[in-house]
Amino acid sequence: MLERVPDPRGRRGRLAGIVAAAMCAVLAGSRSFAAIAQWAADLDAADLQRLGLTRAKSPDASTFRRTLSRLDAAVLDALIGAYLWTRTSVQDGRRVIAIDGKALRGARTATQAAPHLVAALDHATGVIVGQLATAAKSNEIPAVRDLLKTFDLTGVVVTVDAMHTQTDTVEAIVGDGGDYVFTVKANQPTLYAACKSLPWRMIRRYISIQKGHGRRACRTIKVVVAPAWITFTQAAQVRRTVTGPTRKSPARTRKTLKPST
Repeated sequence: MLERVPDPRGRRGRLAGIVAAAMCAVLAGSRSFAAIAQWAADLDAADLQRLGLTRAKSPDASTFRRTLSRLDAAVLDALIGAYLWTRTSVQDGRRVIAIDGKALRGARTATQAAPHLVAALDHATGVIVGQLATAAKSNEIPAVRDLLKTFDLTGVVVTVDAMHTQTDTVEAIVGDGGDYVFTVKANQPTLYAACKSLPWRMIRRYISIQKGHGRRACRTIKVVVAPAWITFTQAAQVRRTVTGPTRKSPARTRKTLKPST
């Protein structure tokens, strides 16, 4: 006679095990509920127990579908991000976090645009420590500020692309104890022209040559103390980077604002 063995961790423990198994399956390459269930079915009893599943039989596709459809995606993102933050690495006493936005590949349909996310990535480990969806009829700029509010930026350097070279974003970072490295391009024409007019010919250069991905890049870097007319809070340096021609791209120039240390 078969008897049902009670789950010592209770219903919540089993639900947590189902979510953990689904996450592991996705990391292993599963792209559907059926694939997730198939991945779980290949686990032995010991592996199931390590994931928090104490029953002898692994969950089926419908169980994964029901469980995952009831999750609050924002809460799950926050919990995973908080855990991954503990796995970030410190470089010279600081964490360096890059923030960028991307559309989800393969998520667009005939009637709906692909969701757009802004994500925070740890430079040292390549781990995503947080992400946030942009609101409908909005853009990345306010989403990045909302994402920054979820972190303790003490001892953190935040790098962003030229779109986010905004005074309000600077205030959000500095106000929470962080520093920043911003890129200045033509979307800030006045600031870009002013940075370009600095006496770069009189400043010593540093040359860096890097090889990789089938190309050779030569970068010429110059750094100058930030002039008083730069209104960004705690801006300490302006760096000019010139990337030499490669087989894939022409030369380009970029100015970067760096904060005080």
